[in-house]
Amino acid sequence: MKTSKIKVHFTDNELLQPTNPVTVNLIGAGGTGSKVLTCLVEMNHSLIMLGHAGLDVRLWDDDIVTNANLGRQRFAQSETGLNKAVALINRANRWAGTNWKAETRKFEKASLSQSAENAAANIFISCVDNVATRFEIAEILNKARKDYRQDRPLYWMDYGNSRYTGQVILSTVGDIEQPKSRKYEPVANLPFITDEYPDLLKHAETKDDTPSCSLAQALEQQDLYINGALAQLGSSLLWGLFRNGLTQHRGFFLNLTEFRTQPILVG
Repeated sequence: MKTSKIKVHFTDNELLQPTNPVTVNLIGAGGTGSKVLTCLVEMNHSLIMLGHAGLDVRLWDDDIVTNANLGRQRFAQSETGLNKAVALINRANRWAGTNWKAETRKFEKASLSQSAENAAANIFISCVDNVATRFEIAEILNKARKDYRQDRPLYWMDYGNSRYTGQVILSTVGDIEQPKSRKYEPVANLPFITDEYPDLLKHAETKDDTPSCSLAQALEQQDLYINGALAQLGSSLLWGLFRNGLTQHRGFFLNLTEFRTQPILVG
């Protein structure tokens, strides 16, 4: 009996054997984004130790650190009043000796040039809390794919969550050329979350987007460990692209109250 091949996505060669560091746009420096940045610091060091060129990260956020951010997000009391991206990038650079950049503005069409050159990166990681921003990121990526070749966008990883649940979805920006395989069925395109799960995005969006005045109020919207759990699991998926050169999974759904994770298969 003929058995069907396992569907996998093979990592683009530009990530596996780059001449220069792989460029990353991390969009959002809040509860999830601040912890994803820590994961990227760890990933960058590990990649370099393995002979890889590492990562070059640009963090986007126009918000400032408030007392309500302390505890749930990765900020210290001494950083209150500072821009979130600046505070995190300065700390990462001092810690790891990197030269990563902070953008003190929103990642949106209005703040980018017409050619989208300022948005150039190989990997986009979005940690935002509203639907409109995700659809705008999708539009920017589709335009950027056609506009330039250097630092061409390859992957988009989106993080989203409600109070106790969340998801991470990995997408390709267009088709990624795949090798022929006797063992696997290569999948060139992983769809955008905005194309595949528009209803999920609308359901997961926080209805009250008023800034929290205290940690207790913030925890009513997002539980203490949902962001960290998503950051670790999502970063593990990204790490697998570099380390294994392929993935059978393109994301997952997480329910923290039931300690249950449901993987999303490629294909």
